[in-house]
Amino acid sequence: MKFFIASDIHGSRFYFKKMLNAVEKENAQRIVLLGDLLYHGPRNGLTDDYAPKEVAEMLNLLKNRLLCVRGNCDSEVDQMVLEFPIMADYAIISAGEKNIYLTHGHIFNTDNPPALLKGDILLHGHTHIPAWTRFGDENLYLNPGSVSLAKENSEHGYMLFENNIFTWKNLDGEIYHELSI
Repeated sequence: MKFFIASDIHGSRFYFKKMLNAVEKENAQRIVLLGDLLYHGPRNGLTDDYAPKEVAEMLNLLKNRLLCVRGNCDSEVDQMVLEFPIMADYAIISAGEKNIYLTHGHIFNTDNPPALLKGDILLHGHTHIPAWTRFGDENLYLNPGSVSLAKENSEHGYMLFENNIFTWKNLDGEIYHELSI
């Protein structure tokens, strides 16, 4: 199965439309969203073309393909307008003998990891910075970066996961990193 993984849309209609174009081109069966879908909180400025209501409507069209976790900017009010669950703090995807622990990153992260087994993968957004580093007891931390508010000169982008390979791409579909697990 091919997974399209993204985080931190923050209500940007402009960048979400670019993400939707990438979703269509990638032809992934599942879309994993790692939180902060509609709002941005007080720490960040408004995203380009800020339109959370329209982003919610476009997300609802994808509801049968989505697997989402809650970000620190997501709330029960957001859940009221979305037709798919977003309030889980984490989810787990099995990848053979390893588990991929999906979370936003504001609760569980490399400083406060969940109950990972040796070799498991922690996948979160929140920092808006792509990452692929080892930590702890032979675990791997991965981050797709941000769809709309890329930080530290990183790309606005996403990840793919298929056949035990993670691929980082910018929103134009250009690969900038790959990692086999």
